[in-house]
Amino acid sequence: MKTNFRTALVLAIALLFSVIVEAQPKKTASVEGITEYKLDNGLKVLLFPDNSSQTITVNITYKVGSRHEGYGEKGMAHLLEHLVFKGTPNHPDIPKELTARGARPNGTTWYDRTNYFETFNATEDNLDWALDLEADRMVNSYIAKKDLDSEFSVVRNEFESGENSPTSVLMQKVISSAFLWHNYGQSTIGNKSDIERVPIENLKAFYKKYYRPDNAVLMVTGKFDTDKTLALIEKKFGSIKNPDTPLNDVPTIEPPQDGEKRVELSRVGDLQLVSALYHTPAGSHVDYAPLALVENILTDQPSGRLYKALVESNKASSVWSFSPFTKEPGFMYFNVDVPSDKSLADAEATLLEIFDGLRDNPITEEELKRAKANLGKQMDQMLRNSSYLGTYTSEFIGAGDWRLMFIHRDRVEAATLEQVNEVLSNYFIKTNRTVGNFIPTKQPMRIEIPHTEGLEDLVTNYKGKEALSTGEAFDVSYANIQSRLDSGTMGKTGIEYGFIKKDNRGETVNVNFTFRNGSVDDLMNKGVVASYTARMLNKGTKTKSRQDIEDKLSELKSSVYFSGSNGRTYAYVTSTKEHLMETLDLMTEMLKLPAFSQEELNKLKTQDIANIERNKTEPQYLVQKRLGEINQTYPKGHPLYNMSMEEELAAINDVTIEAMQAYYNDFYGISNNATLVAIGNIEEEGLKNYFEKEYADFKSDLPYSEIKDPFRPNNPANEQIKTPDKKNAFTLGFLNFECSQYDEDYAALQVAGSVFGGGFLNSRIATRLRQQDGVSYGAGGGVNVDSDKEDKNSGMFIYAIYAPENDAKVQKGFEEEIARFIKDGITQQELDDAVAGWVQAQSVSRAKDNELASTINNNLYYDRDMMFQKNIEEKVKSLTVDDVNKAIKTYFKDMKDWTVVNGGDFKEYEIKDTKDKVDD
Repeated sequence: MKTNFRTALVLAIALLFSVIVEAQPKKTASVEGITEYKLDNGLKVLLFPDNSSQTITVNITYKVGSRHEGYGEKGMAHLLEHLVFKGTPNHPDIPKELTARGARPNGTTWYDRTNYFETFNATEDNLDWALDLEADRMVNSYIAKKDLDSEFSVVRNEFESGENSPTSVLMQKVISSAFLWHNYGQSTIGNKSDIERVPIENLKAFYKKYYRPDNAVLMVTGKFDTDKTLALIEKKFGSIKNPDTPLNDVPTIEPPQDGEKRVELSRVGDLQLVSALYHTPAGSHVDYAPLALVENILTDQPSGRLYKALVESNKASSVWSFSPFTKEPGFMYFNVDVPSDKSLADAEATLLEIFDGLRDNPITEEELKRAKANLGKQMDQMLRNSSYLGTYTSEFIGAGDWRLMFIHRDRVEAATLEQVNEVLSNYFIKTNRTVGNFIPTKQPMRIEIPHTEGLEDLVTNYKGKEALSTGEAFDVSYANIQSRLDSGTMGKTGIEYGFIKKDNRGETVNVNFTFRNGSVDDLMNKGVVASYTARMLNKGTKTKSRQDIEDKLSELKSSVYFSGSNGRTYAYVTSTKEHLMETLDLMTEMLKLPAFSQEELNKLKTQDIANIERNKTEPQYLVQKRLGEINQTYPKGHPLYNMSMEEELAAINDVTIEAMQAYYNDFYGISNNATLVAIGNIEEEGLKNYFEKEYADFKSDLPYSEIKDPFRPNNPANEQIKTPDKKNAFTLGFLNFECSQYDEDYAALQVAGSVFGGGFLNSRIATRLRQQDGVSYGAGGGVNVDSDKEDKNSGMFIYAIYAPENDAKVQKGFEEEIARFIKDGITQQELDDAVAGWVQAQSVSRAKDNELASTINNNLYYDRDMMFQKNIEEKVKSLTVDDVNKAIKTYFKDMKDWTVVNGGDFKEYEIKDTKDKVDD
């Protein structure tokens, strides 16, 4: 008996062990730090640990997008994306949870996939919550009729937002005309009638069919423990079963195009447009990478052939292109903006002449080298950012497999001149193009776009390159940041500095350099010269052309940006430990030896004027301009004067090389106020020595004194601006109040602002206008408190985007919610959620080097340290409901006291007094 019992026991243990082993996720692939696992139910899991990140991003990608929609279902995938945020039995209020966790979330829908993600503070509790949320809404989302009834008008509002833009409409009509049958020709956001009429049963069926483990890829990036995370994923997702119905892919194949097509669009607007589309292969096809290089060679600034032929010749203001990485044969789209004083016919003729002449003017070795460097730099910077990588990978998952991300990079690097010119000859032919009318020809030329074969073989044994270093686990507590911060003032230059040396992924470094000069009197009547002077710095030096600068930055895989206004000049550098000093040399040359080319200035001015033309009938632009005019505080010529559209155009036209040179001579250099912040793999002493040496002779004789902007009450108003033929309206309201970040009420105002208008779809304003009334795709508000303890010039705002016919509902919603907020204040639950979300959001912000650098820069400017932020957080944590409600009653006012401007194609507009409808 004992022998038999022991034998049975051993067999039972062995069987149990085998079941346990079987239940563990199986490792199936690993490439450059990303490891793939697979659960028994078919769910693929990608883990990408990054110790240098103090956040975690959870991203789940479903292999379903607008390509999978049937007749009468256009926009269903996107509408479903909205409904999946409406809740599950275990997570009934998802926006509220996201806000309480301080997460940065979203969901997006594209041709081949839908994804949902949230970036949050790296704690085990947050990770457990995020994985539980995604597992639950994979199969348990409500998808309820009541949510559809409110949300379909929100999605329709989003659809109408795109309808406001001639650029978007033209692009969609060209793409639609290019595809006879394939769903890539249909807008992801959908058809208006389908959005409005889709039955809830159809949405539920679509959800049940595609939201399942074997059609999903879960990716976790950031700071986490791999083994614990795998166990947690198995616990949350392992028991989810797939439907009995197998998945079948859409069989539609687009036939070859027989001839050039032409589309014409006629709408209200000022900026002219010409565009062209070519059919291209899928992202996984071997021809996609050389085509991507051709695209860069054509549109890169300033080297691109189209850019040179159109923008540099002053025939157009800008050129851009777009070629999605798709699972099936897709397209490459080109757009040209043509100002109203230029000839559209000339621009179109030049555009098509470049395309048609490509066979006789093949790509050169120099162009190919530059394009490889440009694309290489872009992909390298993406791979260094683990938070962004989690969502960026979705594009490749949708196209077939995440490893295509690396394969595409390798193909770009390995592309030969012969390959590039071959694809150029094959695809850039007239009959494969959509811009115009049918043109008969006796000898038609066609290119049949090939489908990728053997995708599984392509990715299965792919190993990739050596993974980038993962960096250190950096503690983002205030105390640790302050203890790691090396700060002080340099002796020779007087530059105040703040350095944090830490080991980042890929040895990344961020440097912010700011110098401030002049007083309000020095800056009178300078117009927009300060901005133009800074923007011209990277357009050429006395020894390097704009192209030389771009080529060098691509070679160094680094970026240098400049901006400037009212005596302040900012330089932003992103580089690596290896290339930092060489990149700083380039930045220094741009600062010290700018060329100020008339040709480059003309291009900038043309671009800005075209942008104003684009916006001169847009509700959002006109509303913001008018709001500034109503609350105009300063006389014309003052550096803080709010220009009208006409005045801004005149100021742009008045900018000259001589004016910029004069501004540069006076305001460029170090006087008494300059700051330098660097975070990452840096050598502190080397940085100090570099700036002491290189900037000792970079001086300005204009000492800096801050332009004071003290509190003044806003002017109450509620005005309308008529914008004909615009399918979307926009309302913006503003209320000034007197307070600074040093005041006791600052902490309470942070929470009040979050509850009132902040949060992810979870605030009083958003809940009323989007969730409850369903009249606005985007609605919210916020509170901005002045950093200057003397000016105390603070303000709160509200906004909404909506269909013009809903203007009365929007006005009523704003008025009633403001009144209720003042009367009733917030609840204990709202306080708890807002505090928790605010605290975690601050932690996420400190984990982002660029945001931390901005905080340190402000602290240096205002002579404070990280303990200032820590003390504010402690005050936020200790707030009571009474504290917040007292601040609300002190600073918030009824809507009649706000400055409100409404823009849209209103048929009959009337602002009604609805305050008597507020519940007692």
